[in-house]
Amino acid sequence: MLSYNSVTNDSIKHTDLTISIVETITKINLRGKKRDFITKIGKSISILPPTENNMSSSNEELNLLWLSPDEWMLYTNEKTNSENEIYNLEDELFKEISKVSDGSVTNITDHWIMINLKGKKVYELLSTSCPLDFNNFKQNKGSVVQTVFNHIDVIIHHKNSDDLNLFVRRSFFEHLLSWINDAASRI
Repeated sequence: MLSYNSVTNDSIKHTDLTISIVETITKINLRGKKRDFITKIGKSISILPPTENNMSSSNEELNLLWLSPDEWMLYTNEKTNSENEIYNLEDELFKEISKVSDGSVTNITDHWIMINLKGKKVYELLSTSCPLDFNNFKQNKGSVVQTVFNHIDVIIHHKNSDDLNLFVRRSFFEHLLSWINDAASRI
């Protein structure tokens, strides 16, 4: 039976698996098809959007995930506060892209919660309730997939070996985290 104990700490540790909740990072949805759109993103954030499906581009501060041929999700590596330069990123992108009708910039920070999964049992955990075959996915650092995990839509970003970021909609977060915690305790 599923354990519904509320998780209050930011990190949950199991044997060969660590689950961390990262809520306060900036997440921005970018949409556009024009060549100027791609150029302006590259100039603004010093990362060119990946054009290969299910891949990502990144630097020390930012990650840009391919979601569809005209859609990307940008997220920060560090927690956002008014003292770091990432704080004004959305405004800068909005001025460069949306105000001149090259594309759309939408803040989705409150829409998605990021769960970081690290450890040797990451793929074993995911395989318990996800139809995706992770054999190719885990070989390609930087790969991205939109899939279903325990009947919930998620985005998974392969950061490094045995290090994934899983994005889940806020409304499903508590349910999925409880399920992950319960499943992790059994593997």
